Amino acid sequence: MDLFDKITKNSGGPIGQHQKWSHGYFSFPKLEGEIGPHMQFNGKEHLVWSLNNYLGLANHPEVRAADAKAAADYGMAYPMGARMMSGNSIHHEELENNLATFVGKQAAFLLNYGYQGMVSIIDALVDRNDVIVYDAESHACIIDGVRLHMGKRFVYQHNDVESCEKQLERASRLVEQTGGGILLITEGVFGMSGVQGKLKEIIELKKKYDFRLLVDDAHGFGTMGKTGAGTHEEQDSVDGVDVYFATFAKSMAGIGAFVAADEQIIHFLRYNMRSQTFAKALPMPMVMGLKKRFEMLKSQPELREKLWLIASTLQKGLKERGFDLGQSNSMVTPVFLKGDLFEATSLTRDLRENYGIFCSIVIYPVIPKGLIVLRIIPTAAHSLEDVQRTLDAYSEMAEKLKSGYYKEDKLEIA
Repeated sequence: MDLFDKITKNSGGPIGQHQKWSHGYFSFPKLEGEIGPHMQFNGKEHLVWSLNNYLGLANHPEVRAADAKAAADYGMAYPMGARMMSGNSIHHEELENNLATFVGKQAAFLLNYGYQGMVSIIDALVDRNDVIVYDAESHACIIDGVRLHMGKRFVYQHNDVESCEKQLERASRLVEQTGGGILLITEGVFGMSGVQGKLKEIIELKKKYDFRLLVDDAHGFGTMGKTGAGTHEEQDSVDGVDVYFATFAKSMAGIGAFVAADEQIIHFLRYNMRSQTFAKALPMPMVMGLKKRFEMLKSQPELREKLWLIASTLQKGLKERGFDLGQSNSMVTPVFLKGDLFEATSLTRDLRENYGIFCSIVIYPVIPKGLIVLRIIPTAAHSLEDVQRTLDAYSEMAEKLKSGYYKEDKLEIA
């Protein structure tokens, strides 16, 4: 068989199979204009709830000024080469040191991208004699990192501590034979459901089992905890997290990520993470821009307070109107609805075309058939007026869904 025959016959894979009718609208949409709560989509103004811009820094004047100055001072090429060879700088190291202190660890290491960073962290930490235990609803970057593992791995039911312990028991028996160790991986805030990982309860299991804990806190860093240091701060579990990972793409609206741990572990990762050893260092404009974002994250708690005002007002209003938000205990706001694929696409078009509200839609095969999730991402840039507009629109949409309106092909576009 020709290699490409497999590609054409499976219609683009589980998600790509929908691309003929979804591309450019439901998938790969183009949001245009100034980054913020109000942008252009298909030539119309939309209220946008789909940007990972928690603290509203993406288009903040101070951030844009810092980005522009750094680009003018350094250009996009500096420093040239990978960090290990010729791409290091005092600014990279200064940001690392400050991040480590902020999240309560001895040392940190900057990563070019969050996704490849997590994959490479897992790959570096374990060998074929080690066992990985991980949450069933882990982000794709964790799943792909686990796939690279040449040893055993055991998955536990999502955020289920009892199930987690059962897998730790299995892993413990196995490493007695292999002579390896156990790496347990979970998330600080699960980005799809908004549920916090049960870090405190998992750390308690260290009293019975010998394992190390790696936490992906992409959505928790900058948003959770008294100072914004993360979900481990929120749950008073800083010391129990052995390896802490976060991305700059969420609260800091930037590019890149970092990993923090004891100095000896970070030193090992610096020299053994293949995704960093063989990749160009973060360009200086990004590093300088990240330093500015990080400074604002620490010095302007009002940004985090505004985020939580918007998130709590939105979530309270949705619950009062009877919407199911699952078990979310973070700012991530999933709205669970029941309906088929046709209803999902029809109600999303209605929200966008007739109410001017843009949020992400999640359908099968990402979630089970018959379920629709509208994922809302609140930010500090949103206003209470934006919240009220959304609540009113969602109430009307829910009534239409309940009446069967979206089952029929009669949606009128204003």
